[in-house]
Amino acid sequence: MQVVAPWQRDSESLVEVLTRNGYRAARYPDQIALASHIGEQTGVVILTEEALEGGTDALQRSLTGQPTWSDIPFVVLQSARPGRGARVSPLPHIVLNRIELERPVGSDSLLSAVATAMRSRQKQFEIRDRMEDLAFSQKALADSEAELRRITDSLPVLIALIDTGCRYRFANRAYQAWFGIDPADMLGKTIEQVFGPERWELQQQAVRQALAGEPVRLELAWPDPDGRRRETEIRYIPRRVEDGRIDGVHLFATDITERKDALDAVRQAATRLERTVAERTSALRAEMQARSESEAALRQAQKMEAVGQLTGGIAHDFNNMLTSIIGALDIVSIRVTDERTAKVVRAATEAAGRAAALTQRLLAFSRRQSLDPRPVDVNALIQSMHMLLTQTLGERIQVQVALATPLARALVDVNQLESALLNLCINARDAMPAGGHLRIATRYAAAMPFPGDGAEAHAGGYVVVEVADDGAGMEPAVKDRAFEPFFTTKPIGQGTGLGLSMIYGFMQQSKGFIDLQSAPGKGTTISLYLPVAPALAEGVALPRDAQAPKGEGQLILVVEDDDQVRLLVNFLLEELGYAVVTARDANDALSHVSALSHIDLLVTDVGLPGMNGRQLAELFRQDHPSVPVLFMTGYAEGAALRSEFLGPNMRMIAKPFALEAFSHAVTNALAGTA
Repeated sequence: MQVVAPWQRDSESLVEVLTRNGYRAARYPDQIALASHIGEQTGVVILTEEALEGGTDALQRSLTGQPTWSDIPFVVLQSARPGRGARVSPLPHIVLNRIELERPVGSDSLLSAVATAMRSRQKQFEIRDRMEDLAFSQKALADSEAELRRITDSLPVLIALIDTGCRYRFANRAYQAWFGIDPADMLGKTIEQVFGPERWELQQQAVRQALAGEPVRLELAWPDPDGRRRETEIRYIPRRVEDGRIDGVHLFATDITERKDALDAVRQAATRLERTVAERTSALRAEMQARSESEAALRQAQKMEAVGQLTGGIAHDFNNMLTSIIGALDIVSIRVTDERTAKVVRAATEAAGRAAALTQRLLAFSRRQSLDPRPVDVNALIQSMHMLLTQTLGERIQVQVALATPLARALVDVNQLESALLNLCINARDAMPAGGHLRIATRYAAAMPFPGDGAEAHAGGYVVVEVADDGAGMEPAVKDRAFEPFFTTKPIGQGTGLGLSMIYGFMQQSKGFIDLQSAPGKGTTISLYLPVAPALAEGVALPRDAQAPKGEGQLILVVEDDDQVRLLVNFLLEELGYAVVTARDANDALSHVSALSHIDLLVTDVGLPGMNGRQLAELFRQDHPSVPVLFMTGYAEGAALRSEFLGPNMRMIAKPFALEAFSHAVTNALAGTA
């Protein structure tokens, strides 16, 4: 409530009555002050006749600036004039909503008039709120329609709405891009008017079906204005209103030219593929055959690996036993005086030697022997063996040598390579019982013939040694088992079946490869692929062993887990004049090391339980860096390459060993301290 009653205490009385009855009221001194505070929040204005004397222009301007929905109610309190009635209040002419009360007026009459005015004002507020809601809804609708228009115009698809008279009611901007037609010019026109009778004839049935309630899909060739081919897919979808009636058809047209072209290309490709399939069939068969052969080779390699592990374990146990046997026979041979008994001992020693050679072949096959690879001139090695081979093979075998020059050095154990070549030549001789030709050739190869067999290729290439004969050749079943240990086609007693298996293991351990080519009646060719030695590698000449003098009481610590071998080595060393302390494992040996004041030589087996011999040597060297170490090995995977296994002032002797060889090894080891 806004009250203007400048006479005496009228304003206070009016505000008091209004406040007491729950209204908020504000007093103003005149119309000018009132005019500056009239606004949309004004409820009812109450004025007395004394407030009507001035400021009407200001009030007129303020009311003129009100919103259209606003018609502020005025309650005017004026005094009646005798004989002439109440005078007309000089309110602005814009004030139409007013109530005039004659003074004096009671509080009930005043409150009744105010309530009536407030109801009128409240309805105005409700109209305002509805107008604002309507304006907001109209704006949201307009924004939504604009957004929908932007979306449809941005799509590369024709979108249109056609009414039941086949006239366009909506069309998106794609019509401009496709046909150069302004969508605004299409509205209200029929399809026939826009695109002509011919195009209408093509679509007429589909449009009629859609207006009948059936969605339709149609493919049409619809050329561009510039004559380019355009294939389109058009969908006609009935538009239904809330009561289910159909009031038009939505039209969606998509350019499927690329899809059609792709389909044509696929058909052409299918035709070409049918031709290619026939061409590839033979190649695929060949690939499947090669894969089958590779898988067979892999299975063979896995089988050979399993057999090799078993063979290596057996050979290790035999080596320990043969070490004891050969050593004991050497000691007995020294002490025997009876010639008849000496012959028996020599026969036993020879038999033990053959057994040792057998275990050495088993170790070679299983890749458990200790190798000493060095750069080797393979051509020179073959030339040096020529006379030996000629004498061994006999006169019926003609040996031909074809050596490629220049040829890089191969990184290989020279003794094992000599043995392998001799074995191959003997096998070739046996395959030519009536005589024939044996060809030994060398060449360089950048890669192995079958890189998919699981072997890691050598970056520097390979020196290849080929041994070829023109003998009987091998049946496929024999060829598949040629490298198996103990497999032989020779009569019983004429072969162990370990020659090729030993070569196979030696090549695998040397990081090389062996290739066997053979067919019945066409002879056999075996190629050894030896890795090329690094360019900077130099051969290191082995020192010649001096004569093996007796010991002079030097203290030797022997570590061996096999009781018999430990007993024999102890006995041999004592026989040679050395002082000996023995231990069965590394922990026992370390306790002796800490208790002894000095040690002249450590002799240890490589394959000890728990800490191995190499680890023991490392701990021993921490306190005794200058003391030499002699390793004994029946086989040890970690000691496969001596150059990688041995450290400074370390040597190795392979089991089984004879007394003389062991004496030389000990003497040379001790001499290395000087």
